[in-house]
Amino acid sequence: MSTPENATATSPADAIVPDSKDWTWVLERACPDCGLDTPSVVREDVAAMVRANAASWLAVLAGDEDGLRRRPSPEVWSGLEYACHVRDVFRLFHVRLNLMLDQDDPLFPNWDQDETAVAERYGEQWRSVVAEELAQAADTLAAAFERVAGEQWQRTGNRSDGARFTVESFSRYLIHDPVHHLYDVTGAKV
Repeated sequence: MSTPENATATSPADAIVPDSKDWTWVLERACPDCGLDTPSVVREDVAAMVRANAASWLAVLAGDEDGLRRRPSPEVWSGLEYACHVRDVFRLFHVRLNLMLDQDDPLFPNWDQDETAVAERYGEQWRSVVAEELAQAADTLAAAFERVAGEQWQRTGNRSDGARFTVESFSRYLIHDPVHHLYDVTGAKV
């Protein structure tokens, strides 16, 4: 990974604050913050929603450089950090979707999103590279969801914390993450 010359190192005040919430509740009710009514999302619409969300992130990444890198508060990521996270969520969910389609009831490998943010230095990445990678990851994931058909929607997979998904519930759970983070950055509800 290369970083811009004008990027500054993360200070202790900018340390990643871990998110320990269990967000699976979004499968049962609308999110009061971002406004997405996840239970009503039509599974076949998720691919288009991923692409639309990615386009919104590209607009965020095209914004003011200083604003893109500035955290609104120490515990809230910058727009660039959220964009990196969304890119990696798209990549991870593609891997997990393939596991569910290719294996019977797989256990997903653990992923520590906060550890990844620190290790990959999200706040120091080149926005043009992040934009390209996010667009590619979104397109790859959307295409994979477009290929899901029939009984494949009912195939299952599991997280190590005990959360169990079908491909259908997984698709709804997925779309909330980038939509919610767009709300975190822009304040715009769906």
